Amino acid sequence: QVQLVESGGGLVQAGGSLRLSCVASGSIAGINVMGWYRQVPGKQRELVATITRGAHSNYGDSVKGRFTISRDNAKNTVYLQMNSLKPEDTADYYCLMTTMWGSDYWGQGTQVTVSS
Repeated sequence: QVQLVESGGGLVQAGGSLRLSCVASGSIAGINVMGWYRQVPGKQRELVATITRGAHSNYGDSVKGRFTISRDNAKNTVYLQMNSLKPEDTADYYCLMTTMWGSDYWGQGTQVTVSS
């Protein structure tokens, strides 16, 4: 049974920083893309950032220049460094891992709240 476990969320003031982590437990082979998405109640889940096994990254327009995604393939872990946080970054953040065979795995989410 594969599980993705996120950590690092919490409450921070505007302008502050947080670092999210997501580790895959269980047997998960052939991870290709790792990523982070976020969702506010009543709105669609939106892309934050993704990173391929070859370390090519892609960011949502609203976080470019402020967030950095990275990964540790040996540890099946993906990170999201979030700097210069804004109240509009408040959301539940979800980790996603996709395999070379097209399987998707989602985490349960970690809450990020940015106060003004």
